[in-house]
Amino acid sequence: MASPAFDALELTVFSQGVAMLAEEMGGLLERSSISPNIRERRDASCALFDAAGRMVAQAAHIPVHLGAMPEAVAAVRAAGAGAGDLFLLNEPSHGGSHLPDLTMVEVIAHPHEPDRIIGYAAVRAHHADVGGMSPGSMPFGATELFQEGLIVPPVRLEVRGVPQSDVLALVLANVRTPAEREGDLRAQRAACAAGRRGWQALALRMGEAALHTAVEALLDYTERRVRARLAILEGAEGHAADALEGDGVSEIPIPVVIAARVRERTLHLDLTGTSPAVKGNVNAPPAVARAAAVFVLRVLCDDDVPVNDGVARALALTIPNDCVANAKRPSAVAAGNVELSQRLTDVCFAALANAAASIGVADLVIPASGQGTMNNVTLGGPGWSFYETLGGGQGASLRGDGPTAVHVGMSNTRNTPVESLERAYPLRVVEYAVRRGSGGPGWHTGGDGVVRRYQALGPCTATLLTERRRVAPPGANGGGEAKAGINRLNDDVLPAKTRVAMQAGDVLTIETPGGGGWGVAGEA
Repeated sequence: MASPAFDALELTVFSQGVAMLAEEMGGLLERSSISPNIRERRDASCALFDAAGRMVAQAAHIPVHLGAMPEAVAAVRAAGAGAGDLFLLNEPSHGGSHLPDLTMVEVIAHPHEPDRIIGYAAVRAHHADVGGMSPGSMPFGATELFQEGLIVPPVRLEVRGVPQSDVLALVLANVRTPAEREGDLRAQRAACAAGRRGWQALALRMGEAALHTAVEALLDYTERRVRARLAILEGAEGHAADALEGDGVSEIPIPVVIAARVRERTLHLDLTGTSPAVKGNVNAPPAVARAAAVFVLRVLCDDDVPVNDGVARALALTIPNDCVANAKRPSAVAAGNVELSQRLTDVCFAALANAAASIGVADLVIPASGQGTMNNVTLGGPGWSFYETLGGGQGASLRGDGPTAVHVGMSNTRNTPVESLERAYPLRVVEYAVRRGSGGPGWHTGGDGVVRRYQALGPCTATLLTERRRVAPPGANGGGEAKAGINRLNDDVLPAKTRVAMQAGDVLTIETPGGGGWGVAGEA
């Protein structure tokens, strides 16, 4: 229970204050990074943790990063973290998600007692290349983790604040764009330092005992708010299933099945029936499934509910041992973090909608399926590598039409501005537009996708990891399905997952899916 030492106003001030510390970390990261992927698209996330490794605050960044970052901090703690150490990691079995997401964790020391740990500052950023079999480290057709890039278990970049330059040298020797990588890593370092300074200042100003009490009160408050929301679904049970469109090795559908039930104000999600691990790279570690579940649970709540470890207290997740969402080393995982996470989110929402209907709850705002993909586009040639994800349509809901041309579900990045892209890479964007009419019809219409056309100015390779190209995003509550996405090289239609060579003048076109409609058109 929350401590009586903190009333509602004081707790709100504390909650907003620690959230702003995480936001300041993100702002510094964006201003100081080198690559457009982090500087412009903001494909990065920041969070602060207490001495016990519990997430206290996060910036409003990437859901798939933030829901999984507690595993990274846990891995650092298990590695024997010492006060003042700085860790780097990306290994999926040790707190990572997929290899391009390099996570930096600073172990925060008490400002007056340098041997005592008082918290952790964490920054996860998607790097445009970490080695592997193709530029961008998001390879098509990878069948084992080693093909996807440099694997980094939790290693120390600094020991008690002293840089370990040989570790950084090893990392930079295994990437295609070392200068850009070093710049982005230094930006992450600066962001961690900002989080450390803010947390230390908070501990000095409040006193450690009061800070600990405030953290406990905040996590308890969040848990109460989440469980109160779940109470309206008490006793409900639901089920939903969907599939991924192949794993990059074959186009055989990969089932994703989720049973949802609410018992004692806890959301139980069971992935039994979901596909076993597959040969291709749509597998994902359990942290990604956890991130999807935490995101869905948070969406059910009111907007003012803080996001911290209190949310996950109301969640019970069951994942079979042999499951595409329970990847074991050396399973390939590059597309699992971005595409399986999206399908898990879609199916979680559908299972909850089914559960709500089973007990006659009709006013819960659960959206129809959004575009269900991050539309991963990686372009690269000698000396350069460019990566971005593309927005599309969000599903409509009881509340209204779905937003158009937005990142959906587990992605919350911005787009890469055309000017920045063209200045940095030998590419031209010859069209960037809303894909009108791609949202599903209904009482409320799904959001529209986008059209993005890239022209190569010289030879390069293009790698695509996309979804919803064969099976369109479905509507909900009688709403119509959206239009599926389309990939083309010049006039030739490409598969959802592929790698192709481009020559100067070739044009790659990506038409992203819309979101599903909600309700029967014309019925109010």
